[in-house]
Amino acid sequence: MKKNSLKVLCLLFAATAFAQQPKAKEFRTNGKKITVYTTAENSKLRLTTTDHLTFSESKQPLETETSVFVQPSKKFQTFMGIGGAITDASAEIFAKLSKEKQTEFLNAYYDQQKGIGYSLLRTTIQSSDFSSGSYSYIEEGDKDLKTFSIDHDRQYRIPLLKRAIQTAGGKLTTYVAPWSPNAFMKSNKNVLKGGTLLPEYYQTWANFYVKFIKAYEKEGIPIWGTSTQNEPMAVQTWESCIYTAEAERDFIKNFLGPTLKKENLGDKKIIVWDHNRDLMNYRANVIYSDPEASKYVWGMGFHWYENWSGGASMFDNVGKVNEAYPNKKLLFTEGCVEKFDAAKYQYWPNGERYGISMINDFNNGTVGWTDWNILLDQNGGPNHVGNFCFAPIHADTTTGELIYTPSYYYIGHFSKFIRLNAVRVSTAVSRSALLSTSFLNTDGTMATVVMNQSGNELTYNLIIGAAKTVVKIPAHAIQTLVY
Repeated sequence: MKKNSLKVLCLLFAATAFAQQPKAKEFRTNGKKITVYTTAENSKLRLTTTDHLTFSESKQPLETETSVFVQPSKKFQTFMGIGGAITDASAEIFAKLSKEKQTEFLNAYYDQQKGIGYSLLRTTIQSSDFSSGSYSYIEEGDKDLKTFSIDHDRQYRIPLLKRAIQTAGGKLTTYVAPWSPNAFMKSNKNVLKGGTLLPEYYQTWANFYVKFIKAYEKEGIPIWGTSTQNEPMAVQTWESCIYTAEAERDFIKNFLGPTLKKENLGDKKIIVWDHNRDLMNYRANVIYSDPEASKYVWGMGFHWYENWSGGASMFDNVGKVNEAYPNKKLLFTEGCVEKFDAAKYQYWPNGERYGISMINDFNNGTVGWTDWNILLDQNGGPNHVGNFCFAPIHADTTTGELIYTPSYYYIGHFSKFIRLNAVRVSTAVSRSALLSTSFLNTDGTMATVVMNQSGNELTYNLIIGAAKTVVKIPAHAIQTLVY
């Protein structure tokens, strides 16, 4: 057979094989019904079904109208979950609840039908500020880790972790983070107030992650990944440790990455940075530009506290990291409302802060979003250095009651309706009073979240191709449209 004839046959075969491949289903609005869920200030609406709508024909919207535009064919990142941190503080307060309130609490977070369907979980390696006191898994000075034990966590934290996983249907993507190595490993000989990891203990500390992961997995708690260090540029009054970008790069490249691989834990994801949006671009540039370090890194974690300087949230930095390093993932790893004040349990801007951050972070390429403490007491603690904060749910340990804040409901507008492996699709708004993001779930349903930041009720068009529906949203409200 001539070469040209063979080439033609090969091309025909390839074309036929391609034509026979199943085509991805195109999202259509035909016959779709829209269910609207609403949470609004100065009302009783809390994740409440407020409307059932249908699509009609869409034409060019006017400048005088407000619109949300969704383009399902333009797809972006795959969603890995929303959740919160089970800290020692959360576990200690949970243990004080009655059995009935414990069940209510677990359902509120982890049951998709009865609650808001958390699927992501963060927890700490050793103590953080949200512990009743500092503690370690080894005796001080034990560089060989012969005394390593997680017995401390068996009292409160591990039981809650297991019950959360059970309530979530047997699986929660769980990742961990250390707040500080032991005092003897650090330059300041103190687990508190910063300091750096001494080079002679790099291998000991890498071995520590291995010990922790294996101990937790032996307890039946699978660990998906770990960050290198919580907030590596902050000298805190609580457990903290400083890593420059170069130090974190070298620790991962020469110790943490190879050690996890050697111990058959190479599938565990390594998250870098785990700090605020302000300096995340520099950290990404330094670590991702080194192939030997970058090969061990899954992606970057970030927090929302960069406004400590008085400036605004740096949402664009998330998008710029995503633009520069599209093969690395982005995960929001911590956020909470600081400076607890019981008079502000129902302070609406606290909830809106969550909505603004989540929409912006997802629209900038973030694959998952993790709140900080899932539960705190009526004092915003316990916290062993007095850094009292808000959680979406508080427990009044004097009355035994649970207090649900606006933040819980704002998070729920995402976590309840956007499911694992959903794909974000293009969404834009025509007026700045609204924010919006959309995810296409694997079952073919779309979840579009719309937030009204203004003090006025608004009417807006939801426009998808040649179809539209008209929706009313109250002042200072958030809606999820499922269709």
